[in-house]
Amino acid sequence: MGLFDIFKKKETPSSAQPESKTLLAMPMFNNGEQYNLNSVLGNLKSFWGLNVTDLQGDDNTAVFRINSEMVAIAYMPAQIPWGDIEGTAQYAYNWQTAAQDLKEHNGHAIVSMMSGSKSAVERYRIFSKVLCAILSTSNAIGVYQGSQTLLIPREQYLDFVTDLKDDRTPIPLWVYIGLRGSQAGNSIYTYGLSVFGKQEIEVIDSKLKLEELYNFILNISAYVVGSDVTLRDGETLGYTADQKIKITSSKGKFIEGESLKLEM
Repeated sequence: MGLFDIFKKKETPSSAQPESKTLLAMPMFNNGEQYNLNSVLGNLKSFWGLNVTDLQGDDNTAVFRINSEMVAIAYMPAQIPWGDIEGTAQYAYNWQTAAQDLKEHNGHAIVSMMSGSKSAVERYRIFSKVLCAILSTSNAIGVYQGSQTLLIPREQYLDFVTDLKDDRTPIPLWVYIGLRGSQAGNSIYTYGLSVFGKQEIEVIDSKLKLEELYNFILNISAYVVGSDVTLRDGETLGYTADQKIKITSSKGKFIEGESLKLEM
């Protein structure tokens, strides 16, 4: 990704962090399978180099700390309620067979990270590494993150291992990017930037192709979250000094509350 230039007002990283909240995700399993706790913990220590302490529990329920953050894993030998998944599956363009693939899953893990003292980005990095450890040491078929309306197949999630290793920002694991097409043009929006203390972004009725919009919003979101930059109403942004995309804050079209509209 090229370096973004922000015009009219240079924004320094914000020292204020959003309120820490519990993070929650659910890896899903078929055929009565589940994770093995010792394998998961071994992966976290040997592959990710994380400090795992204060372990209590077993394969069914366990609590431990990673770099002082408390993580809990519990296995549920049952489906996630289909009504919870079905709506998300309809918009999971990254997993077009999700509804079919998940219809018969019969087990899931509940992975949670309790409220902690680290920044949202640091906590999400640890959380994603825990999920990667579960996926890479088991036959889990994918991950459901209801609070971000994300369904992510196993292979796609593990595609971001290198990004996490290199401290890059794996936006598709943390933020849903919605795509909409109509006769008036193509639209795109984010859902999940708010957990990092950032305003959601929308582009409405653009003449650009959805792929172009997606790549642009993906890069902007990674820049905003990874570099802790706050975009503001009235500013402009672009990849170069000649590109000036106007930013306007107004009521969201595809999301609740205010969003930042990029004129593209």
